[in-house]
Parts: sequence; C-alpha cells; structure tokens
Amino acid sequence: MEGLDYWRLCDELTVIQAALLTVGNDPSSDQVYVEKWEPETRPVGYEAAKAAITNALRGNAIKGKLIPLYEYDINGNSVGTIEDSINLMESRVDVESLRAWLASRGIRSGFFFPNATDTPDYLDNNHPRYAPKLAAAVRAWLATSDVNALKGKSAKQALLKWLREHAAEYKLSNDEGTPNEQGIEECAKVANWQEKGGAPKTPSG
Repeated sequence: MEGLDYWRLCDELTVIQAALLTVGNDPSSDQVYVEKWEPETRPVGYEAAKAAITNALRGNAIKGKLIPLYEYDINGNSVGTIEDSINLMESRVDVESLRAWLASRGIRSGFFFPNATDTPDYLDNNHPRYAPKLAAAVRAWLATSDVNALKGKSAKQALLKWLREHAAEYKLSNDEGTPNEQGIEECAKVANWQEKGGAPKTPSG
C-alpha cells in the first residue's frame, strides 16, 4: 500500500486531516504545517474543504466531537472558551459520517471513495437512493439495444428474457431464487419502447 492508504484504517480524523484527505493530500507530512503556510500556498481546495467540514460538524451534518479553543489568563489558567471557535487539531470527524456527507454534496470520488466508478448514481448500488427496479429497467433497456438480443422477439419479450436472467442481481427474485414475475413485468413495462406491441421488427434468422 502507499502511505495515503494507511489513513483508511482511521475511523476518526481531525478536521485538518479530513480536509487534507478530501483534497488528496497526505496529512502525514502536511498536517503540522499547513495552517502556518500562507493561504495561497496551501493545497488547492483545502480552505474550502476545511470550512465546509467545520460548518457541517458545527451543524451536526457530520458526526464527531467539536472541541473549542480556550482563552487563558496571564498565568496560563483557562478562563473559558472562545465563542464560535473550533480546535482544528483536537476536534474529531467520524469518517463514515464524513463519507456520507461528501456523497450528499455530490463528491463521490477521491480518497474517501476508493472504489468510485463512472457509474451514474441511479445505477450505483452504493448510492443512498439506489432503486433496484429502476436500475433493472435501465440495464435491461441498455442490454436489448443490440439487434441480436431482439432476433425473433418483440421488445417486451427481449426485456422479459433479460430481466429473468438477471432477476437475482436486482432483487427481482424470491428467497428460493424464483423470479418475481410481477416485479419483472413492471420493469419491462417501464423499459419497453414498443408500447403498442405487435410483431417483432427484426429478422428471425
């Protein structure tokens, strides 16, 4: 594994670590110094990520532990907290909550999404609003765009065939593995572009 990968072992991160990882930088070398650098020399996107994560932590949109900065008297005794402050090094961010929050903001690639693909949200079974029947209808429609899939069949027949063959993948089968015909019919109806039915339009040979 590369050095950055070991950060995947963490269940919690500081705000600085979370912001650096969000923009693709390794906190191992940068976390101690990044706040001392001039803003224009900090990693691209770091300031925005830090501000957004901080605000989300304050508003409970991200789970974690918010620790404020403290004021001290001349003797070094704490005299209270600084209003609306946050200790970037001591506050903690829950990684799973951060990942879900990033996804909700449209960020689904980068360090926190190592298995990210170019799959559209509606076909991504890791998406929080993934709907198996919708995905099945779309996949069936795409699969039957090949003329060979339509040989000797109407659009509906080809769609039904594909959906039955892939029923288990899209939760269209029961506990015994038998295809759920009602669910399959519903998906085929959505994907069917030959609504009027009729004889197959493609050669049967």
